[in-house]
Amino acid sequence: MDFEQNNNMSEPPTYPPGGAQQEPPEPIPAMARGGTGTAQRPKKRTGWRVFWGIVLVLSVLANIMLFLMVIGVVAMFAAGQRGIFTEEVIQKGPRATKIAVIRLEGIINNERAQDVYLQLKRAREDKHVKGLILRVNLPGGTISGSDQIYNEIRHKTDKPVVAFMQGMAASGGYYTSVGCDKIVAEPTTITGSVGVIMSYLVLQELLEGKLGIQPVIIKSGEKKDWPSSFRPPTEEQLQYLQEKLIIPAYNRFVQIVDEGRPMLTLNDVKRLADGSIYGAKEAVDEKLIDKIGYLDDAIEQVKSLADIEEAQVVEYRKPFRLADFLNSRSRNILRIDKTTLYELSTPQLLYLWTIRE
Repeated sequence: MDFEQNNNMSEPPTYPPGGAQQEPPEPIPAMARGGTGTAQRPKKRTGWRVFWGIVLVLSVLANIMLFLMVIGVVAMFAAGQRGIFTEEVIQKGPRATKIAVIRLEGIINNERAQDVYLQLKRAREDKHVKGLILRVNLPGGTISGSDQIYNEIRHKTDKPVVAFMQGMAASGGYYTSVGCDKIVAEPTTITGSVGVIMSYLVLQELLEGKLGIQPVIIKSGEKKDWPSSFRPPTEEQLQYLQEKLIIPAYNRFVQIVDEGRPMLTLNDVKRLADGSIYGAKEAVDEKLIDKIGYLDDAIEQVKSLADIEEAQVVEYRKPFRLADFLNSRSRNILRIDKTTLYELSTPQLLYLWTIRE
């Protein structure tokens, strides 16, 4: 059969009479001839292309949302929520009756006083808090910060407050404690140091003798720059500072102790207010504190004052803030700017127990 077809294909074409050339017949599709080939290629299916396109769009949107969430979390940790404190349960009990513990550690300044104020405010507004414990462990600090904390406890808190001294509660630490209803101290506590201290640096020899810097001061009156870091103080200047700063701050301290410890006479307070420190036992004997004990004793004291039998004890904690961490790291870097120079040259009036050579 193949041989005959090849012979036929090799023969020349024939034309009908008249010489008219006819159109060649249209090719017959292979399917019509019973073959297995196809006449035309089918159109490609677009279903998978649409599916993967949708997946790609959803993936892009999900990544954008994830990126925005990460930015939000970073911003939240960086800025933090000021005035927000968490509660950590340190002794189990019914939540309907709580005792809040507020820590006072480090050095008292305006920032620390603000933290204590916010915690006291939260405790006052919480109807389940029946009493408070001020957990004190510091040597004191600024006069204004100490007085702010005392005022918040003494005059604005309508719930029983017990001061619990740990380690050290001297000077400004004692100042804030006398605002509480009772004072409990651990056996190893150092307290007292009722008094005022002020110090500043005299830089005259360093500036003029070593660096060749001659300060120029223009003032409206003789006492405008008393005391000055650019020259040693005279006896007149020291007496001036004693009368204007030291004595008023000291009298305020004595008045606070006299009001907060009614079992002491004013003469008793003045006798004790010579800057001396006292151990826990001596402080009890001198009636500067009420009893020696531990945290459990302070808790029982609050229960007695609040007239409750059981309570859940919680301690306020400040949540982590990235901004605080970065600020603490930056403070470790020595920077000499106008603020630093001002702080070095300005006298600091403090309720602070300190050891100097």
